[in-house]
Amino acid sequence: MLRELFTEQRQSIQHFFDEIDVPQVEKVLDSCLKTKGFLVLTGIGKSGLIAEKIAMTLVSTGTKALYLPSVNFLHGDIGLLSQDDTVLLFSKSGETEELITLLPFIKKKGAKTISVVSNLQSRLSQQADLALCLPVAKELCPFDLAPTISTEVQLLFGDVLAIALMKSRNFTLSDYGDNHPSGSIGKKIFLKVEDLMIKGPQVPLCQPHDKVGDVLLELSNKKCGCLVVTGEDSAFLGVFTDGDLRRSLQALGSNMLEKTIAELMTCSAIVVQSSDLAWDALKVMQKDPKRWIMVTPVLQDNKVVGLLRMHDIIHAGIS
Repeated sequence: MLRELFTEQRQSIQHFFDEIDVPQVEKVLDSCLKTKGFLVLTGIGKSGLIAEKIAMTLVSTGTKALYLPSVNFLHGDIGLLSQDDTVLLFSKSGETEELITLLPFIKKKGAKTISVVSNLQSRLSQQADLALCLPVAKELCPFDLAPTISTEVQLLFGDVLAIALMKSRNFTLSDYGDNHPSGSIGKKIFLKVEDLMIKGPQVPLCQPHDKVGDVLLELSNKKCGCLVVTGEDSAFLGVFTDGDLRRSLQALGSNMLEKTIAELMTCSAIVVQSSDLAWDALKVMQKDPKRWIMVTPVLQDNKVVGLLRMHDIIHAGIS
């Protein structure tokens, strides 16, 4: 079955390459190159997820781009648009009501609109300033319903567009960072954890044999939300967080004050290295959308050298 599915998938992707209107793609590329402001990408559902990924690729390769959920446009975010911007709207059917409703408001802002669809007869295609059809013969789903081939070709188009823009402008990501050292892209490329971390006497430290009652002042005064537990030669052993404190109080009451840190600390803490890019550290800290890590120990050769707070990363303009 898997071999058959791979074969069908390959044939469907080949259909896309065989049927794609390259001259029309060149018009889209030209329109994007002439955009003085931002390329703003949007979509609903799976197409929205693909649009977001494409926007991130565009940014990482030197193009001013951003992704905005379409529902957010009508709740304030449309104020970001100007006549210098171009909005790319992704929809397989081209009949997505949220995008069709959005179009006149985008045009009122003076921004150019490009529909990226798989149906040139759709309302979105006919109402946008420029329309591009991404050929899809059939979804891989046996019911021709679940977005599979359609999202794959959207991604293929987005990757090609990003690299075409990058090559057309004759610069690399590093070049962009060199030219915009204080901008978001430059910071993502060059700013490291060691540039933002708390270090020296500001780092809240304790030892595993310390009693909880003896280190509460350190936890409170340093205002970092945790204590970093170290062993000999500053070796990292774990963390004791505000959460650990609350849970211990609930379970043990005041008796927890006589417990050692080793008995209550969290050993499996997320850590980052001092040489890591701050942007990469932020992604690690936000990996679980339901439980962001607000502060994390910084190591170098397994020794504690600092503490990184999410607040400081965002304050530096990396988000």
